[in-house]
Amino acid sequence: MKIGALEAGGTKMVCAVGSMKGEIYDQISIPTEKPEVTIPKIIQYFKTHEIDCLGVGCFGPIDLNKKSDTYGFIKNTPKTEWINYNIIGNFKEALNVPVGFDTDVNGSVLGEVTFGCAQNLDCVVYITVGTGIGVGAYINGRTLQGMMHPEAGHVLIKKNIEDDYEGICPYHKSCLEGLASGSAIEKRWGRKGTELEGNSEVWELEASYLAQAIINYIYTYSPQKVILGGGIMHQKQLFPLIRKKVLELNKDYLTCNELLDINTYIVPPSLGDNQGIMGALELGRKAYIHCKESSY
Repeated sequence: MKIGALEAGGTKMVCAVGSMKGEIYDQISIPTEKPEVTIPKIIQYFKTHEIDCLGVGCFGPIDLNKKSDTYGFIKNTPKTEWINYNIIGNFKEALNVPVGFDTDVNGSVLGEVTFGCAQNLDCVVYITVGTGIGVGAYINGRTLQGMMHPEAGHVLIKKNIEDDYEGICPYHKSCLEGLASGSAIEKRWGRKGTELEGNSEVWELEASYLAQAIINYIYTYSPQKVILGGGIMHQKQLFPLIRKKVLELNKDYLTCNELLDINTYIVPPSLGDNQGIMGALELGRKAYIHCKESSY
């Protein structure tokens, strides 16, 4: 069986073909332009490879409610050309295969749970810290979905008293994304994070905001592992700072074994940059199995 996998991002669309065991046979990247430009290229790629099913991890917000009239649509995204675009409906019509669908960051946590460092765990949080901040949650053996999907990158944060930056989020200003995303770092300091590597003030502040969010996720989701990915987390000096600040915020309230071994609890991704694609493979596999079981 050949599974198509799509990690649909705001900048690029990563397409791959692989197996249910996580083997990648082929992979390409297509720039994210207008849907009428980008989607036909993706469809042609998957048609050429004659896939049996497709998994899609997509930027959002998206509609994941299968009872909704707009299930499979991209909703109120900052990428205005994609607002209310029926991405899953178009793939189903063009490819005529089962299609699994979730957020891009839920795809990443699913990839780590299925093939990576979170195997055999049933409660995991994945945070991607890049241009924006997204959070995926895998709870009780499935990715978390409710009225839609978690938007935990927008949890409200208590600002550092010395931080006079108002926040970049147009909706909340001082939410996690507004204060700690790559966009916020660049706006606050006037340079990209990659140009600020040696500035300890930058990363102390960044770690304090991420630690605030993480302790809230720990208290609400009770994850067995917290994974931090995205471009900002390539600043490896952040990990010890975040771990230290999470323990300080906890104040010994929780005494779980995971927190006693925090170096293996708050960790980077284990699948390089492929966790999203690997998760999309699993989304495709699940859709294929569900379709087969429904046909009996």
